[in-house]
Amino acid sequence: MASATSSTVDAAGGDGIHLPDTARDLVKILVTGPFGVGKTTLIGSVSEIRPLHTEEQLTEASAQVDDLAGVRDKSTTTVAIDFGRISLPGGIVLYLFGTPGQERFRSLWDDIAHGALGALVLVDARRIDASFDVLGLVEECGLPYAVAFNTFPDAPRHHTPEQLRAALDLEPTTPMVTCDAREADSSIDSLLALVQHLIDHRPAEHR
Repeated sequence: MASATSSTVDAAGGDGIHLPDTARDLVKILVTGPFGVGKTTLIGSVSEIRPLHTEEQLTEASAQVDDLAGVRDKSTTTVAIDFGRISLPGGIVLYLFGTPGQERFRSLWDDIAHGALGALVLVDARRIDASFDVLGLVEECGLPYAVAFNTFPDAPRHHTPEQLRAALDLEPTTPMVTCDAREADSSIDSLLALVQHLIDHRPAEHR
């Protein structure tokens, strides 16, 4: 799976708090995916400001409703949103909103998605079926999206890109990349793939 290059990212940014003087287009992006897929990690790896996290410890009570299959080592969960910001070349500033991954927080989804221009959907190749509900939500909202397979150490490596695309029933034009959510450059590559997709599908008069 091909990915965009991060070599064009504007390293100057601002002062780490205020918007850079070059900021021109402010874009709301969802970072979404199932429980335990790495949304909080990705936003933390790229944000030029101190990211906002709303994580709480998993308890025995939540274990009765949260499916921990494949994520047994996870000890916290996002209960509202994650939030970060990153400045890209050309004056584009992405506001990143991470969504909760569990069905019990479904009522927050529409509010978080309001005003977003697109979504980066993180997928865990070890449990592809866990992504179907989130993909359905993104498509119901009518949001353009890109899919990024987060590379967990024990994820299967034998699937071809064609097999993965077919398993998720993706359109041929939907970007599909791999990333390591712990690595800033890799995460930025995924965001750039989404931004390019948004630009390519924007009406010509608004590009």
